[in-house]
Amino acid sequence: MHVSLATSAGRAARPNEDFVGAVPGAVVLLDGAGIPGADGLCAHGVAWYTHRLGSTLLGGLSRDDGRDLAGILAAAIGEIAVAHSASCDIANPCSPQATVLMVRAHRGRLEHLLLADSFLVLDQVGGGPELVTDEREVIARRECSAPLSGVTPGTPAYDRVRASCAEALRARRNRPGGYWIAKDDPRAAQEAVTGSHALDDLNGIALLSNGASRIVSPYGLTNWPGVLELLTAHGPSGVIDRVRQAEAQMDPGPDAQVPDDATVAHWTDLPRHRG
Repeated sequence: MHVSLATSAGRAARPNEDFVGAVPGAVVLLDGAGIPGADGLCAHGVAWYTHRLGSTLLGGLSRDDGRDLAGILAAAIGEIAVAHSASCDIANPCSPQATVLMVRAHRGRLEHLLLADSFLVLDQVGGGPELVTDEREVIARRECSAPLSGVTPGTPAYDRVRASCAEALRARRNRPGGYWIAKDDPRAAQEAVTGSHALDDLNGIALLSNGASRIVSPYGLTNWPGVLELLTAHGPSGVIDRVRQAEAQMDPGPDAQVPDDATVAHWTDLPRHRG
C-alpha cells in the first residue's frame, strides 16, 4: 500500500477546512463547509469539525470490527455531535458540516462511500478511469440557482436572488429528494453513495475534493485520464499546483470563483486478493 497526500488552503487568511488521512487499508477525505457569518453557531469552527470527524473515521476504520462504511460513518457523526452539542447550535442548517469520501480494501474488494461532491477516480486495469461521485448536491445547487439566470451580477437584485437561492439550497440539505452531507444526524450515513470493485481490477485510485476537481471542471485543464497521468508524474501536489496556477491567471469579477481548499490522495500498490 502506498498513499500520497497533498492539501492546500484556498486562502492564506483562512484555515484549511479539508481533511485527508490514511490508515493501513483505508483512506478518508473530507471537504468542510460552513456558511459565512455563522461563526457564532459553533465555538469550534468548520476546520475543527472536519479534522475531528476525519480522525474519528480513521480510528473506526482501523478497528476492523465488522461494521460497513455507513455504520462507521454514522457512529462518527453521532460521536462528534455529542462532543459539541452542549456548546454549539449543531442543528442549525448553517453549522459545520462536511462532504465525506471513504475507501477501504476489504476481502478482495475496494469499498467506497461518498456523501456530497467529492470525487473518486478508479484507475482500471485494461481500461480507462471510472469516476464515482455523489451528484445530488450539484443537481440541487443547479436547480436552486436557476432564478439567477438573466439577473445582472453585482446588483442589489442579484444579491437578493442569490440569498434566496442559498436559503432554498439549505432547505434541501439532509432531506429526501435533496442531498446529504455529514453534519449532526447519523442517519445521513445511510443515504450515502456506496459500492465496491475487485481490487485485482484496479491499478490504483485517486480521491479529490471539490476544489481539486476544478482541474477538470470548470477549468478544463485536463480530463480524468490526464489527472491520473499527472498524479503518476508529479503526485497529488502536481494536481493542486495546476489548479492554483489557473486561479492566479483568472480575471477578477463578480462571478469569479473564490479559490477553494484543494485536497488529493493517490493510492497505488493496492493489496491483492489472495483467496
